[in-house]
Amino acid sequence: MHHLSEEQIAQIKNLLLEMRQKILGSAQEQIKDPSNIAFEGGDEIDRANIETERYINLQRLKTRELKLVRKIDYALYKIEVGTYGICEGCGAEIPFERLMARPVTTLCINCKELEEEGEHE
Repeated sequence: MHHLSEEQIAQIKNLLLEMRQKILGSAQEQIKDPSNIAFEGGDEIDRANIETERYINLQRLKTRELKLVRKIDYALYKIEVGTYGICEGCGAEIPFERLMARPVTTLCINCKELEEEGEHE
């Protein structure tokens, strides 16, 4: 028996799917945004510098967004297999409120705090 109701799981699943759609949509927009590509005036070196900078920013953005998409996919997978909302650190149930605030979380608040303390040492 799961601590989350079917309604709560449906709500979280929709939230995750919306997040995923938004990320993929904005990534596509940035790739095809003509203002990023069109460059009026200046010389070839200016144009090359702007293109290089744009490419680097896009890569940085893609890496961050890709990590989030992976986390979203993992959360959706956990919903499918019935392990969503269970802390991977201690096995405790993660409260619905925390899951709504951070739907990709895999840790309860206690384990998350312990992990963060460990990172600061």
